[in-house]
Amino acid sequence: MVVEEKAELGRGKNRLLRLFGLVLAVGITVVVYLLRDRLQDVASYGYLGLFLISVLGNATLILPVPTLLAAFLGGSVFNPVLVGIISAGGATIGEMTGYLAGVGGQVIVENRAIYVRFSHWMSRYGLLALFVLAAVPNPFFDIAGIIAGMSRMRVSTFLLVTGAGKIVKFVLFAYLGAGSIGILEGWLGS
Repeated sequence: MVVEEKAELGRGKNRLLRLFGLVLAVGITVVVYLLRDRLQDVASYGYLGLFLISVLGNATLILPVPTLLAAFLGGSVFNPVLVGIISAGGATIGEMTGYLAGVGGQVIVENRAIYVRFSHWMSRYGLLALFVLAAVPNPFFDIAGIIAGMSRMRVSTFLLVTGAGKIVKFVLFAYLGAGSIGILEGWLGS
């Protein structure tokens, strides 16, 4: 009987931690959404500003924040490679909210058919799918982070693969921003 009580207590703590992860992810999303107008002020801080915009912009669940625009504009002013890497680092850290929501979401979907399917899919194709979704501009990456959290992907693996994909995307956008200045100057005759 004592073993069963300890097991039940352990399951209760585990569920409480999962619920905390979900509440934390939703809370961060609400705070960032409410402060979205102040993100412009952060851009004046250079690389640090770009990093903070990327962290906060990617910490939202589903709600769009223009972090790619910040990298594009930053690439026109600063070193595009550094802009891409710094923005990708911030974005990767920000994506942890989706992952935490997935860990917390197990409270809701645990032992359901969709969880079993996604768990199998992520264990089979997860790293490639995660990389591609991180590298391509799309509104679905939060879902990939949630699935990664639900399937209990290791945090280090999630961060490494997500970071690699985000570096590809943000460096590309920073270079597009850097190249656009020359085109605009040519058009405007500056």
